[in-house]
Amino acid sequence: MLPDDYPRFLEQLKAQVSRSRIRASRVVNTELLLLYWDLGRAILDRQQAQGWGSKVIDQLAKDLRTAFPEMRGLSRRNLFYMRSFAAAWSDEIVQQPVARLPWGHVTVLLDKLESQPHREWYAAEAAEHGWSRDVLAHQIAGRLHQRIAAAPSNFSDHLPAEDSDLAQQLVRDPYVFDFLGLTTKVAERELETALMARLERFLLELGHGFAFVGRQYHFTVDGDEFYIDLLFFNWTQSRFVVVELKVGRFQPEYAGKLGFYVAWVDENLRIHGQHAPTIGILLCAGRNDNTVRYSLAGAPAPLAVANYTYDTLPDQLREVVPTDNELASALDATLTELHARNRIENEGR
Repeated sequence: MLPDDYPRFLEQLKAQVSRSRIRASRVVNTELLLLYWDLGRAILDRQQAQGWGSKVIDQLAKDLRTAFPEMRGLSRRNLFYMRSFAAAWSDEIVQQPVARLPWGHVTVLLDKLESQPHREWYAAEAAEHGWSRDVLAHQIAGRLHQRIAAAPSNFSDHLPAEDSDLAQQLVRDPYVFDFLGLTTKVAERELETALMARLERFLLELGHGFAFVGRQYHFTVDGDEFYIDLLFFNWTQSRFVVVELKVGRFQPEYAGKLGFYVAWVDENLRIHGQHAPTIGILLCAGRNDNTVRYSLAGAPAPLAVANYTYDTLPDQLREVVPTDNELASALDATLTELHARNRIENEGR
């Protein structure tokens, strides 16, 4: 007979083994990057001092593979990457974010970006948020560094300076919904349904730390019924985020409605003392910036207005997003489920 606390003891040991393996893999990864940086630095120094050409690197790759047949990553191509790695990060990398990334991520940074400050920015974001290699490539192609905090807002009018800066970091402009595969305008409810069918990708586009709370979130005020398009909670900043979708250009009245929703969430869902103030993000298919400025100046709540687009990414990345047929199937399935639920509710009445 096993002791009563055996299952708990086993779980503790399994967790300990998992933590140890993660630490070991990080150490191995860092050591590998240091080795690659050292090799790249040595090759770079010889090339600069003695004018080594590509033929020397070709021979070097052959000889290193012969000497270390069990090692992968000593190919001619990788040696050139190592040289570029050492040239891009000329100082020791141990304390830099790039040292926490897998080698495949480093090659993406070298291939996709020419600017060293941009490489370092994406390396830091990937290390902090645990992006996969594909996600890193997607964010680079979508020019995330240009879109974060770019949307006009009135956060500074309603939030303390430090919190205003934090809230602004949650907003992008434009939001890229290319993963929906849409090429024409759709009704707001259809867009909302499509985003829910691709919720994981939608959360990724919203940014780090977003958790989905509800769609068409229902509440009443003295018997009057209202529905919030999309409600999220950002756990990194511990605040609710109200998102409203509009398929047309921004209109001033949109700010008033969104401000009303934000005020209700802030009073009824937010836990004061634990949660940061609620903010609202209006996503629209175009805007006049002066109209937005005047509208936000009179808004009673912290709001931001951002554009969205379907087709920012290049063709090679568009190949990995859903096709029109896949999207149509997802929409049909969702609509069928909604109709079935409505029928059951009506029969129950």
